[in-house]
Amino acid sequence: MDPTALAHGLFRVLESADPALAAETVHEDFRNREAAVAPAACALPGPAGVLASSAWMRSAFSDLRFPVLGIAHNDDQVWVRLRMRGRHSGPFVRYRNGVLDQAVPPTGRDVDFEQIHVLGLREGKVVSHEAVRDDITMLGQLGVFPPAPSTALRMVAWRMTGRAARAAARVTAEAAEAAALLHGRRAEGC
Repeated sequence: MDPTALAHGLFRVLESADPALAAETVHEDFRNREAAVAPAACALPGPAGVLASSAWMRSAFSDLRFPVLGIAHNDDQVWVRLRMRGRHSGPFVRYRNGVLDQAVPPTGRDVDFEQIHVLGLREGKVVSHEAVRDDITMLGQLGVFPPAPSTALRMVAWRMTGRAARAAARVTAEAAEAAALLHGRRAEGC
């Protein structure tokens, strides 16, 4: 694939969790610098980490889409400007040092904000990822920043009742299962 097709392919994997496309576009040595706020499985190298990231994001945002606004590239990097769009239909769980940092209960609100991604290329596949995201706009669209009173109260209630911890455990398990699915398919020769 050429650099533009690789970039589109990576974001299609995030939208769809397609293991065949992940294997086709993502290098075995792939590293995601942005996995620090995600479940541990998202930091796994290779396609497994990308599939875990897809499961994590899709658990929070239904109808997840990444329409590309522009792409530039050279021989070993691709820069992608895009929008992240979806409906906040599940808890959006963020992690710090591998443990629950914040769980935003589902709001039913749409998110639509810009991001810039830098993808490293090697041997015809994506080998690294880092991003500049407008998280403040996304958190504003969810009512977290500045805090809407109703959202703040729901977040506190979720934390105090244990719902946030249960959501984090479920999302962590889903991400790990998505990563393991790829390894299981490889073991079967698929």
